[in-house]
Parts: sequence; C-alpha cells; structure tokens
Amino acid sequence: MDTDLYEFGVIIGESRIHMKCNRKGAIPHAIRRMRHHRQELLEYITRHPKFRYALEPMEVTEPVPRIIEKMAESARIASVGPMASVAGALADLGLESMVECGAQVAVIENGGEIAAFTDRPIPITLVSSSFAIAGKIGFWITQEDCPVGIATSSSRTNHAIGFGEADSATVIADDAALADAAATAVCNAVAGRNIEASIERGLKESGRIKGVRGTLITREGHVGLAGKLPRIIKIKE
Repeated sequence: MDTDLYEFGVIIGESRIHMKCNRKGAIPHAIRRMRHHRQELLEYITRHPKFRYALEPMEVTEPVPRIIEKMAESARIASVGPMASVAGALADLGLESMVECGAQVAVIENGGEIAAFTDRPIPITLVSSSFAIAGKIGFWITQEDCPVGIATSSSRTNHAIGFGEADSATVIADDAALADAAATAVCNAVAGRNIEASIERGLKESGRIKGVRGTLITREGHVGLAGKLPRIIKIKE
C-alpha cells in the first residue's frame, strides 16, 4: 500500500485486528466503536444464547444492536448461522467508523475477513490456509470496487464449525459480514470425493447468494472461479 498510510494492530477479545488508514485519528475512533459493538454482541448473546450456537438463520426481535442486525441479515441471505458473519460484521462497523472520520483509504482485517474502502488502487493480499495461494496472490482493489468485503473459509481451520472440504473458499461481496457468511456457505457446499464436482457445487452455491460478486475456491490443487472478481495480482515476497 501507499507509504502515507497509518498501520495499527489491536486485540479486541478473541479478535486480532489489523488496520490501515490514511487518516491517523480515524484509527482510535474505529477501535472504540468496535469495542462498543463487541460488548453489545456479548450482552445480547448472554440474553439470547441460541443466537451464538445456531447453525441456521435466526429471526431477531427489534430493536437490536447494529452488529446483531447485521449478522442476522447476512446469515439470512447466506442461509447459515449468524455467528458465521461475526468477524466480517465487526470489520464492517470499524470501517464505517473510519470513513465517517473522513478516511479516503481504510482497510480492516479481522481474522482474515477484510472490509475495505479506497479512493485509489490498493493491493490486498489473500489470506488463506491453502499453501498454494496464501500470501502469494491478492486482489487489486479500486474505487469502483468499494466498499467491498473479502472473506475466506476453509476446512483446514478449526476456529469455526464447518462441514465442507475446500482448502479455501474466498468470497468477494458487498460487505465483509455477507462475505464472511457466504464463504461459510460456499465452503460447506464443497464436499464429496469428486473434487471438480464439489468445486462446481460451491460455485453454484455462491451464485444463489445475493450480494456476492465473485468466488475463488481451491481444493487439492484444483481451482474454481465464478462471478466478477477484482483483478488478481501476484504478491511480491
């Protein structure tokens, strides 16, 4: 990225968050807002424990905190449990805070889920547990792409409940919460002994989710692409 960007890392609960922004004062503001949203989430799931463990979408009773509303809506669209979108939702809300502070370039990565906004082209490295692509390729994000959410789900990680066999399922969507939820749904669809057929199922699943722009799936050396992805670039080591 450009050298005039400020960079900061912070741990909020279980979240390891990496932030880049061209407006320094927007970063602490975003951190405060993300902490506030996370606290509201914790208080909500204490009162509604089913929200935390549901593997299917859940209706929420208004009024609810914004993070709950965002998670529930993304889960509904992708047909997964609401916690499948928690990392992306937190990134979205942090990004929103930075833009409100006048940031022209802002990127938040929360456990591999990315929310981004930029008025100039920037490279974003693809986070994946697939050794074939992790840290080696990325996306060239332009103003026309933004705001944008990028999320990757994988059968190789055990931080979340999943049922698929994809090495990685990366989704580009209108925001990070939806990308996060959709990546889970797509990864879950990639299963079965026939690798190529399983990838096709994942791509088909991504095509039914409104708001998903493009998908990249890898499994055992096979790659599948669908939709409109930002330009894929090689990341220099």
